[in-house]
Amino acid sequence: MTDTDDEVPRRTVTIPERIELPRLLDFYDLQDAEHTRIHEFYDRLREGSLSTTQCTDCGELHFPPRVVCPECTSDDLEYVSLPHEGTLHAFSTVRGSPIGMDTPFVTGVVDLDGVDVQLSARIDGAEYDDLDIGDPVSLVVTEIDGPTDQQRVFYRFEPRGDT
Repeated sequence: MTDTDDEVPRRTVTIPERIELPRLLDFYDLQDAEHTRIHEFYDRLREGSLSTTQCTDCGELHFPPRVVCPECTSDDLEYVSLPHEGTLHAFSTVRGSPIGMDTPFVTGVVDLDGVDVQLSARIDGAEYDDLDIGDPVSLVVTEIDGPTDQQRVFYRFEPRGDT
């Protein structure tokens, strides 16, 4: 008798009709003081203000916010408000993404007006073919729904339409 003649046990598994997004695949930070030292950034954003940290020792402005200045290593930082408008420096279309993100969407690099800060962000309200480098954009605060019980926010931009 060979191994292939033995009866192999069989089991059945049930596949759920809906799969919840696991916390591991949630790309947005937990934003309270218990989970991040830059919670003030999220608190201010939730109130409608884009902000970042500035070193009070050397004056360096950082984005994203920091807890230690990368220039002088001081931990004496303060939050300062940033402009809510900028110009599109570069952009691309994202066509494939991890689970839970609707594609395609436009992402870009934004030069904020009047400060030496560039940040990457999703660009809502436009398709790739609608945009040009140098287009004016404005901040949009976006609330994040699930999979935690926390109220979370993030930033995006949209075309200003004054070109």
